[in-house]
Amino acid sequence: MFHLQSLELLHWDYCQRVSMPLDGAIITIAGPNGSGKTTLLDAMRTLLGLECSGGRTYKTYARHANAETAWLRALVDNRARGRQNSSRPFASSLLYSDQVTLACRIERHGGDWQRRYVMLDGVHEIEALAEKAEKDWLGIEAWKRRLEAAGLTRAIGRVLALEQGQTDRLCELSPKELLRLVFEVFGDQEVLDRYDQARSHQQSLLKEVEQAAHELSHTQAQLSDLANRVNSYQQYQLRLKERERLATEVVPVLQWAESRARTAQNLRELHRQRLFAASDKRQMSAKRAELHALHLGHEAAKQKLVDLEAERKLARGAFDAAREAERPVELLAKREEELKALAAVESDGQELTQRLEELSSRQHTLRESFTRQNDQSRKAQAAMEALSGQRLPPPPPEVTRFRRALDEAGIAHHVLADCIDIADEAWRAAAEGLLRPSRWVVVLAHSGDEGRAFGLAAKERYRHYVVADGENAPAQAPKDSLLAALKINAKLPGWLLRQLATIRCVKDTETGAKAGGEWITPEAYYRDGRGGRSLWVEARDYQFGTSALDSRRASLERELSRYDSELSRIAKEQAEVERQLKDVQRAAQGHKAARELAERAAEFAEGRARLAGLRQARIEAATRMAALDAEHDRALTAATRSERDYEAAQGGLKASEENVLRVLREHESRRQDLALAAKASREARERFPASWTLPAKVQALRDEFENAKQAEIAARHVQQELDTGVWETDPAVQERHARMNVSVLEQSSQLEDRRASNEMARIAAFNARERYIDVLRATVRRYKKNVQELGELAGVMAQAELPHLDNDDMVLAQAGLHVRFNFDGKGEVGLNDGEASGGQQVLKSLILLVGLMKDDETPGGFVFIDEPFAHLDVRNIQLVGHFLRSTRAQYLLTTPITHNVEVFEPSEITLVTSKKPRGERWAPPIAVITRRPEKSIYD
Repeated sequence: MFHLQSLELLHWDYCQRVSMPLDGAIITIAGPNGSGKTTLLDAMRTLLGLECSGGRTYKTYARHANAETAWLRALVDNRARGRQNSSRPFASSLLYSDQVTLACRIERHGGDWQRRYVMLDGVHEIEALAEKAEKDWLGIEAWKRRLEAAGLTRAIGRVLALEQGQTDRLCELSPKELLRLVFEVFGDQEVLDRYDQARSHQQSLLKEVEQAAHELSHTQAQLSDLANRVNSYQQYQLRLKERERLATEVVPVLQWAESRARTAQNLRELHRQRLFAASDKRQMSAKRAELHALHLGHEAAKQKLVDLEAERKLARGAFDAAREAERPVELLAKREEELKALAAVESDGQELTQRLEELSSRQHTLRESFTRQNDQSRKAQAAMEALSGQRLPPPPPEVTRFRRALDEAGIAHHVLADCIDIADEAWRAAAEGLLRPSRWVVVLAHSGDEGRAFGLAAKERYRHYVVADGENAPAQAPKDSLLAALKINAKLPGWLLRQLATIRCVKDTETGAKAGGEWITPEAYYRDGRGGRSLWVEARDYQFGTSALDSRRASLERELSRYDSELSRIAKEQAEVERQLKDVQRAAQGHKAARELAERAAEFAEGRARLAGLRQARIEAATRMAALDAEHDRALTAATRSERDYEAAQGGLKASEENVLRVLREHESRRQDLALAAKASREARERFPASWTLPAKVQALRDEFENAKQAEIAARHVQQELDTGVWETDPAVQERHARMNVSVLEQSSQLEDRRASNEMARIAAFNARERYIDVLRATVRRYKKNVQELGELAGVMAQAELPHLDNDDMVLAQAGLHVRFNFDGKGEVGLNDGEASGGQQVLKSLILLVGLMKDDETPGGFVFIDEPFAHLDVRNIQLVGHFLRSTRAQYLLTTPITHNVEVFEPSEITLVTSKKPRGERWAPPIAVITRRPEKSIYD
């Protein structure tokens, strides 16, 4: 919780404008009686949204100033209790400065006073606050919620609202009164009182319900006989009407409607087919145009590929020429460096021998590296050759072997890798990663082959699933699901389809964490009920669709290029090492490097002069060649894709043309048959009244009987009941029953409503109070812990006995909170047993008081205490002062002007108030006395 640092009052009571520091642990407000000590406390209570003391309100103080607006402004501490900004008291209000301004504006509106609050980051003066927009100000309820989030809980608020004299007499309470005070402070007593009121109301209602039930039972007995007779008469009349209606209206109309509906359905179907045929014709025109465009695009892509190939050859020739021109000069420069290095060591035989050993070791290391890189390059080349001529990436050998066994056994099947493609390339990495374990799941075409397929799988030790019952993918996949990112052309296992439909595609992990459930990102980070993990798959391992083959080829080409570059580098380094090794060997045999340097000095100087220009030409040629290679790769990919799209469009156009011709032939034959059926339906309709054939009337008959066959069955059943039943035929029985039924229904409805509501209220109240007992026990345990900890700070043993609490009126009424104290090891004393001194009584009351507001979750806080040192001697004043300093709370104490200066000993800040002189409008300024920091003995 936060601490107070300063307080400023403007037009509050008789204070014109006064500012006072409160940045201390203990602040004492001293002054004569009636000088405004409680006025300052009520100002702080009003600023914190609490009630004033002594029946006064903020309106009382605002009227005394005789001004239109009164202001209360305080600076409070907002420093973090830990290292994170979220631990600041006002972090929930998005305030992160070390200081926060709390302000209350009290204005006169139409003869009444209204208060509004504002909370701001940093320090803001009253003049600046007056310019704040009205939307920034808060009402009292919103203000209380803000302060409660900052640590000013309801329990602390109740303690701060205790009036003068209540704080030092807590130890005089009986155990029952103390327990009630604890419940009132923590908000539990109000709940218990509402439970008692609800129980009393339920008992009075129960007596009224019992009397009404006795009166109703007699009336119901009379009504029962009449009800049976009325029901018999009504059933007889209904049967007669139903028989007539079925025979003359229902059955004939339904038969006509069913015939007409069949004809209309066939006509709609015929019209739909005609529309589809017209649409197919339009689509064929569009497809022909699209096919032509694809053809032009494909030809353009091929031509671009040819042009780029020619440019690549030219660039390669330019690079080779530049490299060949540079190589001899570069070798000459390296030769000069090698001779210089050799000349430096050839005079020393030991260094020459060491150099010879180093070069031999380096030569051996390079040979091993060349062998390893060459092996990797061969593997990549073999993988590239395996992709040649393939439509899809090849399966592993064990999958090929098992599928061959299924084919030999005549078992039709397919694997998931052959029937899934990626519709949205942005989600390829996610789909490849999730489906990687399911690539080689085998789906059987016929479930009857399940036994034989399982037998072959067991024999081959096939590690992937074999599924007998596949399901077709839904026509419309859930939006934003991973299933919507796939193209599926065969049956898949049902469990896989359901899993793909429930996985949501999110743009990143932050979005997924907020959404919850199962999700996956484009980078294949997947989250399910067990947690999150990455499912990333390298491009060289892609499997699904023709694009996967392109990705594999591109990845393998990059690997081969990397291996070739590495092998070239190692071979070049090997040549250099071998040349240096030969030079060292020649030097060991007597050849002088220094002499060769001197003889070839001019040649070496000329080579150095030419090397920079040749190197720059080689770099420019290499850059041009690399750019053309990248562009050629892109053009090759585009040409392959356009060729594939062109071939697919040709096949689609041919199938559409054949379908249109077939539909046109069928349409003409069905049209002639339906014209004859429509004519017969119109002739039948003319035989019925117009109201019988209205659409709403026919639909009502369908809802009632479903079809004509069911209506005929109903007619036979009605006739059988009339022939065999015993019926009441006197119509007067209905009127007698109606009069009595109205009376019984009214009484019964009222009785049941009252009985149900009373029982529900009783059960709800009992169950709620049963659950609330746990809250009461937690409140008492919390208060016991607070009292014990505060007693340890005061040097007093304080123990509270937990009362027995149960969901029983007698137990709750007799429960009390017994607290015992032990001062100086003289034995335990109770709350008010007369064995404690006056100072001990005050100390007990303070422990009980601070325990009401102590909260471990929000340490610190502040307490207002009126005159805690009244009637105490010097020793007890010191004990109370020591106790106040030992807690982590901030205390605002009041005391009258007294000759005993010990009351000021614990204070860090003392505020001295004075009475308003007679005839003056404003009270004198408040004097501030700040304790000087204690100096060390070494200062």
